[in-house]
Amino acid sequence: MTVPHIPALRRGRPYESLDQSSILDYRDGTALATVSQVNAGMVRKDLAGIAQSRAALKKLSAAELIEICARAAQLFLDGTLPIGDKGAEQSAGQYVEALSASSGLPHVMVRRNMAKIHDALTQMKTILNGLTRGLDLSILDAGFAGRLSFYPAANSLGLVLPSNSPGVNSLWLAAIPLKIPVVIKPGREEPWTPYRLIQAFIAAGCPAEAFGFYPTDHEGAGEILRCCGRSLLFGDKDTTAPYANNPGIQIHGPGYSKILVGQDEIERWPEFIDLMVSAISDNGGRSCINASAIVVPKYAEEIADALARELGPIVPLPAADEHARLAAFANPQMAALIDSSIEEGLRTGGALDVTAAYRQGPRRVQFEGGAYLRSTIVWCESFAHPLANREFLFPYASVVALPQAEMAGEIGPSLAVTALTRDKTFIEQLLESPRIERLNIGPISTMTVSWDQPHEGNLFDFLYKRRAIEIST
Repeated sequence: MTVPHIPALRRGRPYESLDQSSILDYRDGTALATVSQVNAGMVRKDLAGIAQSRAALKKLSAAELIEICARAAQLFLDGTLPIGDKGAEQSAGQYVEALSASSGLPHVMVRRNMAKIHDALTQMKTILNGLTRGLDLSILDAGFAGRLSFYPAANSLGLVLPSNSPGVNSLWLAAIPLKIPVVIKPGREEPWTPYRLIQAFIAAGCPAEAFGFYPTDHEGAGEILRCCGRSLLFGDKDTTAPYANNPGIQIHGPGYSKILVGQDEIERWPEFIDLMVSAISDNGGRSCINASAIVVPKYAEEIADALARELGPIVPLPAADEHARLAAFANPQMAALIDSSIEEGLRTGGALDVTAAYRQGPRRVQFEGGAYLRSTIVWCESFAHPLANREFLFPYASVVALPQAEMAGEIGPSLAVTALTRDKTFIEQLLESPRIERLNIGPISTMTVSWDQPHEGNLFDFLYKRRAIEIST
């Protein structure tokens, strides 16, 4: 089989570089594609002319771009689209197989992420209505309406994407109907999804100039973050920390999402186990909105054991198996590092891997050429324990007992929090907390996304600023 070549896209134009890397099948090292690599100088040069990309999008109305999103949604989900610049094409099924083989996600999880992206594109009008709080988007076409005017904070949106889950691509899609071109650095093992989305947009009638696609190194990624004016950065704490105080860069790091059970509902804890299991394990535990801590006023040991009974026996299955619930690590060293980190935390005392009794074997295992980490539930005696507020790229969660009165102050920054309570005082404490980005009150999984509400930053507020305007009559 011919291995496709994925070029860089310089304002939509394919570019083949002499410097190319290979995307490998995590199971046997077979080359799945070659990818042109570009340097920071090329990124800098192209961004100097990004106004042309913005001008191409401005020729279309917001309504037309929303219609393009809907057409792109179907093409992305089940269309056959160009892959590379050599005339090769990729069906939806081939995309699923390629992404699974390079990322370790089983097919069923890839398809669920595809559905999430498809839904985001088809629900674009609803998303924009939520982001803009009901703004008439024709204002962006004319530049103003009456005394209301908005202007772009930057001529482009930079994206430094990860390799762990394709669903994160749903976060940048609204930039296109907002008429802001995107400049993408794909994850090393995951160029498939952003490239396929770009091809779907172009096939649906979006100007190709609106898209930059730059597989590049750390220096090139830094140039995107420096030159785009506005950027989304995905990565772990070490990657994102240098940019934490940069207002032009929206950080998408670990979510530290949690489920809190109030004193008034804790006696019903067995009713919530299924909710907790799905919040911990959906998408192979790779999402920033997976619950990584269960915080309860009592019964922590019992809840940890109930979760361990459900999650501990889960084993790796073949990638094409519809029942697969664990994802392989494309980089086996990452699995080893995570496993070692958990074991080191357990050795400090005050914590217990409750799933060990139900796994009947090691946490880190090999299966069909891939490295896997089996689900892990850790009971911690206090929230101060090093394993109590951790997040890993597999189904992992701590279970900690903490008085309800201390929860809001102790849980730390949390992307998504599900509060199982009807206590008005407790709910008010959580509503007042600046550390919680998304709050679900009642039995709603942390993994639930509402398209009319952003769960991680408001892209419209990030990309546009309001100006005062007076027009003489």
